[in-house]
Amino acid sequence: MRPSQVEGSCLVACAGLVLLLQAFGFSWAWALALGMGACLLRHLFQLVRLIRLLRRRHYLSPPFPWGLWGELYRTIARYQQGNRKRRKRQLRFQRRFREAAHSIPDALVVLDKRQRIEWANPAARELLNIHWPEDEGRRFTDCFDHPQLKAFLDTGEFNRPLDLLPNHNRALMLSLRVNPFGERKRQRLIVARDRTAVYHLNRIRRDFIANASHELRTPLTVLTGFLETLSDSPQTPAAHQRPLQLMSNQAERMRAIVEDLLTLSRLEMEDRSEDLVRVPVPEAIRAIAQEAEVLSRGRHALHWELDERLGLLANPGEIRSAFSNLIFNAVIHTPPGTRIQIRWHREEGAPVFTVADNGEGIPPEHIPRLTERFYRVDKARSRASGGTGLGLAIVNHILQRHDARLLIASELGQGSVFQCRFPPEAAVQL
Repeated sequence: MRPSQVEGSCLVACAGLVLLLQAFGFSWAWALALGMGACLLRHLFQLVRLIRLLRRRHYLSPPFPWGLWGELYRTIARYQQGNRKRRKRQLRFQRRFREAAHSIPDALVVLDKRQRIEWANPAARELLNIHWPEDEGRRFTDCFDHPQLKAFLDTGEFNRPLDLLPNHNRALMLSLRVNPFGERKRQRLIVARDRTAVYHLNRIRRDFIANASHELRTPLTVLTGFLETLSDSPQTPAAHQRPLQLMSNQAERMRAIVEDLLTLSRLEMEDRSEDLVRVPVPEAIRAIAQEAEVLSRGRHALHWELDERLGLLANPGEIRSAFSNLIFNAVIHTPPGTRIQIRWHREEGAPVFTVADNGEGIPPEHIPRLTERFYRVDKARSRASGGTGLGLAIVNHILQRHDARLLIASELGQGSVFQCRFPPEAAVQL
């Protein structure tokens, strides 16, 4: 029924009551007053009844009163029915979310804008020693105390996870990640993952590589010494010179692999680089470029563009190793006649080192795996050039220790670009 029809029916009912009262002998004025009073009393009764039902959270159901009040009751009933359906859907979603959160082995903790605990899943009890709902309203750092945690939360730099040993269980190794969410990103979702098995496996692998590489040094040194002695001896037949040269080359290649493995193991021991000093990067790049020209023997066109006033707060040995690996890779793995452009400059306030070439390029399926150990795009050519397959892995680890990123872009037939992008705060003025 439309509102106009409802209002019309109410007026008709009121007029009928007035006529009925006149028929019983009431004057027109009294009949009108009594009719209007009756209508007002009915409205007041229905209003009080509706307020009482709503206060009791009673769901309205038929039969509904006639007229305008009936239309109002039906409208509210429809809204209540829609709210019931939405409420049921919300409860189903909350139940599913709770079941999913309870089944996740990672610890999940929701913090408010004051870093107080709002919710936590059961895994947080074992991994973070947080018991919900007992610890609801307490500060996260009061329940899970660790020397590095407060500074990590206060900085607001959550790009990298925090690896730590919890005080309540020193046998665990946790990887803790913080994700801002909620209104204005002021709330925090803490995700703690048990990395104990992976941590011990990586440590065993690192120790094995380091020990094996260290043990290989001595026999390699002995072999190299005897090969040099035999090659230089006048009593060695000329027919043996070629095999001895091949053996020396392979021993030298093995020595380079051992040295790179030891370097990689040392870099993996710590997440952060130590002994940071002001590094005059333009001077270091020029020295590396001169060595690259000797390695190239005129087969490549090397050009560099350096910001002479831009330095870097870094570990000088590690930065030289990273930059030299990228420049030497461009010389070794590009064909003769390639143009190699070396740049050291600022981009949006951040120091950037770039090595670009116009060589053959790299197929796109290989780019995500270039920083893996011993991964080679062209295995035959890489072995022929004497590469160890560890250069980009070393570069990637060095940059991670300096909070920097390695960006790789390439297009077949157009060349490749390797870019080291450092954080703005690492830049220094020379």
